[in-house]
Amino acid sequence: MFDGSDYPKPLDEELFDSWLEKGRQSKISYSYLLIIWDEFESAYEAAYTEDREAIRAYEWFGESSTHESLVAIYDLYSESRISLMN
Repeated sequence: MFDGSDYPKPLDEELFDSWLEKGRQSKISYSYLLIIWDEFESAYEAAYTEDREAIRAYEWFGESSTHESLVAIYDLYSESRISLMN
């Protein structure tokens, strides 16, 4: 997933699935999986949050002034991709 020029590199789907499962099994009632690109590590990372407001702390990939940027947001239970206006 994340193939194409809009993304820094592809993401392994098995890794993505493991992140979804980890978020669902957490004792904290997370609702969202955030896919973060770490420029220093040249790798994707997972972050989890309970509410949409916490998502706004991240800057989007291509617009970020930090080494970490938000690439995508997924609902942990429906697995649907979430779109938030900046």
